[in-house]
Amino acid sequence: MRLRSFSAAPLTLVAGLLAAWEAACRLGHVPPYLLPPPSAIAVALAGNAPLLALSAWRTLAMALEALAVASVLGGGLALAVSLSRAAEQAVRPLAVALQVTPIVAIAPLIVIWTGVDHPGRAIVALAAIVAFFPIFSGTVRGLTSAEPDLERLFDLYGARPLQRLFKLRLPSALPFIVEGSKVASGLAIIGAVVAEFVAGSGGAQGLAWRILEAGNRLQTAKMFAAIVALALMAAGVHLIFQGLERRALAWWRGR
Repeated sequence: MRLRSFSAAPLTLVAGLLAAWEAACRLGHVPPYLLPPPSAIAVALAGNAPLLALSAWRTLAMALEALAVASVLGGGLALAVSLSRAAEQAVRPLAVALQVTPIVAIAPLIVIWTGVDHPGRAIVALAAIVAFFPIFSGTVRGLTSAEPDLERLFDLYGARPLQRLFKLRLPSALPFIVEGSKVASGLAIIGAVVAEFVAGSGGAQGLAWRILEAGNRLQTAKMFAAIVALALMAAGVHLIFQGLERRALAWWRGR
């Protein structure tokens, strides 16, 4: 009974907010270009579903490509610096500096370097930069978190570096790598959308482009429809990575 109440509570809250929103727009005679009612947003979402689905797929494809790039670069660099404490101390400040630099500040450079006629490349590069740090940081932390007693045991048996890496450090790092990848998946979507805004997304025509296009035409209901599509896509990706995390951790605990 408690589980059912807990599951129904968010739905009840959302339904109440939507009803209040609808009533406020109808009774207050709010101009639809300023704030459309939820019913108008639902109509726009249904009427533009194929177009929004295509744009969502393009944004998702760029975000996943960026996540793959960030995983290769972040994981590879983490493997390299985990072998040397001095290398980690040298590289980590640079990685942090890259992470805290606003993406809009470096977007013009990335657009120039990747080619102004190829906005998709710039979007993937910018999203990969945003997603890089959680993977790098989580992998480094995981690779250096093996139990000291096990490290000494491997020393005692004269384990080679690759044996130590694959049989001790990588298995120990799995929870950190999975958690970093889950965080990075959300950041990759955020980075892709922000990059579409700042890098020029006419060629990519993702969801950010649909939002800009509708905004320029004062089609606010279509803007909200694109935002809803973006939220649903991001929630779906989060649930998928959450499921993968559970499976990976279940395997890790039972190994």
